[in-house]
Amino acid sequence: MDGYIFSLVMFASIGLLQAFVPYWIKETIVFGVTVPDQQVYHPIVKASKKIYTSTLLGILIIIVAGYVLWELNSRVNDELAIIVGITLQFILIGISMVMYFIFHNKITKLKKAEEWGADLKQVKVTDWSVRARDEMLPIFYFLLPIFVVGGLIMYTYMQYPLLPEKIATHWGPNGQPDAFTDKNRFSVIALPLILLVMQIMFAGIIELTRRSGIKISATRTQQSIRQQLAMRKYSSWLMFLMTMLITILFSFLQLTTIHSDLVSESVMLIMFISFIFITIIGVIAFAVKLSSLGEAKGTNYSSSGITDVDEDQYWIGGLVYFNRNDPSVFVEKRFGVGWTVNLARPTAIACIFGPIVLIILISIFS
Repeated sequence: MDGYIFSLVMFASIGLLQAFVPYWIKETIVFGVTVPDQQVYHPIVKASKKIYTSTLLGILIIIVAGYVLWELNSRVNDELAIIVGITLQFILIGISMVMYFIFHNKITKLKKAEEWGADLKQVKVTDWSVRARDEMLPIFYFLLPIFVVGGLIMYTYMQYPLLPEKIATHWGPNGQPDAFTDKNRFSVIALPLILLVMQIMFAGIIELTRRSGIKISATRTQQSIRQQLAMRKYSSWLMFLMTMLITILFSFLQLTTIHSDLVSESVMLIMFISFIFITIIGVIAFAVKLSSLGEAKGTNYSSSGITDVDEDQYWIGGLVYFNRNDPSVFVEKRFGVGWTVNLARPTAIACIFGPIVLIILISIFS
């Protein structure tokens, strides 16, 4: 039952977050397409957002109802309930992406047909003084958890004679280990090493984000400054929360490997559920906060014949950013919550794919 409730809460929360994305991002970015202020309330733009949200909510309700009825009639075990819940989540995300591309193409064609912004002068605004108001958490906060890993590795080697001959390398949806490897000096610290790689990656992301440009709207200057500063501040908070949660979870798993009787199976499951639940709550709180502190809604914009620089040509499908002229490594997503990488910067590729390669190598040789 715990696994079922966990899956239901996770599925419903992420589904709701996905359904309302069009209303949580900038008004001037619609399904990954730049829209001039004058066209923000175009009937087709408004209708597209409503259709996307209402359709996704309807599908979510149907899937949730079916999932609840299936569990009530079948009384399945927790592991199967979690697997089915995760599968349904991926199906919903797939549906949302299909709908996104349908409306992305629709808005793109409409913009081209009606020549939006053709009579407006594109203006780029830069204000270096804004950086003095940046409240992102300093990198020091993200380096502190590394000391935890150092202590964990030392403690593991101190307890090496007591460790089992088979070391857990993977944990299933029920919180129990389901894959093992032989005990050796490297395999016993593989999990802390993976944690260390992730911590360094998070620290790198936060530092590169700090150095990335603060994009200011030419037509909503003050509103966009507030939105950008809030985005940077609260995303650093969310990243710190994720760093601490992952550090706690991985440290807990390492300790249960050293002391197999440390906690019961139910406590393990609660740990996994708590990790996912707090993560979801954090992401939702982040999205809601940005929505309330972001750019002002309505017609509060400059109508002096100018518009923001149209960067649609640098966005592949409105999702993938590739701009050699932009020194920023991380930029704000056009659809979704948070940041995405500028794939034109080699540093971005190294920051994202480097840790993945290291984690794979650690897993192979452990």
